[in-house]
Amino acid sequence: MRGVWIGLLVALLSLPAAAQTVRIAEQFGIGYLPLFVMRERGLLEEEGKARGLALHAEWVRLSSGAAMNDALLSGNLDIAAGGTGPALTLWAKTRTGLKVRGVAALNAMPLWLTTTNPNVHSVRDFSEQDRIALPAVRVSGQAVTLQMAARQAFGVGQEGRLDHLTVSMSHPDGMLAMLSGHSPISAHFTSAPFMYQEASAPGVHVVLNSYDVLGGPHTFNLTWATSAWHDANPQVAAAFLAALERSMAVIRSSPAEAAAIWLKAENSSMPVDRAAAMISRAENQWTTAPRKMVAYGQFMHETGAIPVAPERWQDVFFPELVAADGS
Repeated sequence: MRGVWIGLLVALLSLPAAAQTVRIAEQFGIGYLPLFVMRERGLLEEEGKARGLALHAEWVRLSSGAAMNDALLSGNLDIAAGGTGPALTLWAKTRTGLKVRGVAALNAMPLWLTTTNPNVHSVRDFSEQDRIALPAVRVSGQAVTLQMAARQAFGVGQEGRLDHLTVSMSHPDGMLAMLSGHSPISAHFTSAPFMYQEASAPGVHVVLNSYDVLGGPHTFNLTWATSAWHDANPQVAAAFLAALERSMAVIRSSPAEAAAIWLKAENSSMPVDRAAAMISRAENQWTTAPRKMVAYGQFMHETGAIPVAPERWQDVFFPELVAADGS
């Protein structure tokens, strides 16, 4: 009998520990490709195992950075993923509380403002009859970039001149609304692949490229978390960062494979070679290094959107991220 109990005890001790669930957000678009690759290949689980951790990634799809922040603050999310605007907003507003900080960038990618209005060739040409769809009014990366463009076009103090023309819509809904021809939406400030699809559609042209507004490549998407979660799970955070680097290596070396993963994740019928061509465009950089974060933050502070501006990109991110070419 004693041998039976010993055998049961050994069997119980040999059972694998319950996996720790890591709730990670994602959105629509090629900008979230590193997360799709991570999920498809089980890279977080692999990096966790290498560190003696049993991890299970739970993927949560939300439609905007504002929704990400709500989920993070309510404790329903561990790692958020979205644009620079929502990330900087939460960083600035929680510096004395939850201390939300960036984990890593997901890319550096441009944003295009497209329109079906033949009379609009710059932001100066929009009228009261136009409506501009973007992910989230005033706080999304597109909204902040539009305000930057308005300052450049109309002068200091005119940053919000076009805000009343903007409408919050998801990327797919914004594209459908503008292209339908039966909607008040006449313009769409969006990202890849939607902007490429729009620009190739009849009667659509590009009004603005965010790289021109910022003076070069900038971070489009990044990931962020609360300091409470990060500090309680340093090895999990390290596993996530390592998995992210591996994902980007796959994208850079095997764009066709990455394209197939993206098309599967979004149930898209786009040809693989077309998606791979989008992913491989020189303007799209797959890097964890933050770009132009300080420029975005300083502008948002100047316009009163956030209470404090970062002096260095390192102010916004957790210290594990080492990026020699960050800005």
